[in-house]
Amino acid sequence: MRAYTADQWVLFFFFYCLCGWVWESCYVSIRQRSWVNRGFLHGPLLPIYGSGAILILLFTLPVRNHLVLLYLCGAVAATLLEYVTGAAMERLFKVRYWDYSNQKLNMNGYICLSSSIAWGFFSILLVKLIHPPIARLVLSIPAAFAAPLALVLVAAFTVDTVRSVQAALDLRAMLEKLTEENEELRRLARRVEIVSAFAEEDLQKFRDRTQVERILLQDRLRAERQKRIENKAERTLRREERLAEALRTLSEAKLSALENVVSATEACRDRLEGSGEAFAEKRAELDEAVKKLRERQTAVRARTAKTYRRSLRILRGNPTAMAKQYADAMESLRRLGGMHKD
Repeated sequence: MRAYTADQWVLFFFFYCLCGWVWESCYVSIRQRSWVNRGFLHGPLLPIYGSGAILILLFTLPVRNHLVLLYLCGAVAATLLEYVTGAAMERLFKVRYWDYSNQKLNMNGYICLSSSIAWGFFSILLVKLIHPPIARLVLSIPAAFAAPLALVLVAAFTVDTVRSVQAALDLRAMLEKLTEENEELRRLARRVEIVSAFAEEDLQKFRDRTQVERILLQDRLRAERQKRIENKAERTLRREERLAEALRTLSEAKLSALENVVSATEACRDRLEGSGEAFAEKRAELDEAVKKLRERQTAVRARTAKTYRRSLRILRGNPTAMAKQYADAMESLRRLGGMHKD
């Protein structure tokens, strides 16, 4: 086996990243019936494919003349990479970008037997058929051109990776914020329920008036109705217009829920009668609840489509991504971006 230079390995990496992006984008687009710019990065690269190809080559080229060893080494190397990458990304970003949980003989949803078997056959295909002509092409590039080309590609890749990692962290923060916001709203509503009972207000009337859970789900019901009745003209609206409209609908629903809870909380506070430490604590508790609710209202009003755009780009590029810890928030973002699950 001829030893490759560092520049040549870099060029191999980017070539297989591009091939992986072409394959995944076409495959997922066909399944989704619309174009999907697949992947984590902004550019047309899928690092998991480039890394997998390089790792497979490193493991298998020394045994390329032994078919069984080639198969086993390639399957093991690619499976290890897939598991480590999937686990690390979920640990860092709180989002699972692929999931084999519904496959038989899977391990934590990151890898499965059928995928590992496929990696073994892909290793044979890569080493025996795909890589030889690619290697000849790369080796034919003069060193004077290969080094600068590799350097430019690495620089562009680094910039893209930094931007994409920040976008993924923004998505994680968005999911955390939405989940915390909804949970706090529900928690404050339950707290007011308790205080309203303390103030001898009929609990069922309070629930009927605030309807927090119904209003929190109002955007989902409206999205489903609109999906059924939307006409051809509505489907031709530009993505940004649809996002702005969806955001306006979601914000109005959430602000309505917040305002109802604020009104009910203030009414409970104003009706509290009596003296003593217990009543003082309840009034202070209600005052604090009103303050938090007003802060939430301000935060909701401050959000714009730009706040969500980068997070939605990642979800569009990874339509099967999931986040068990933030499942409701993830689904809310998908509805906001028009990515309905059939």
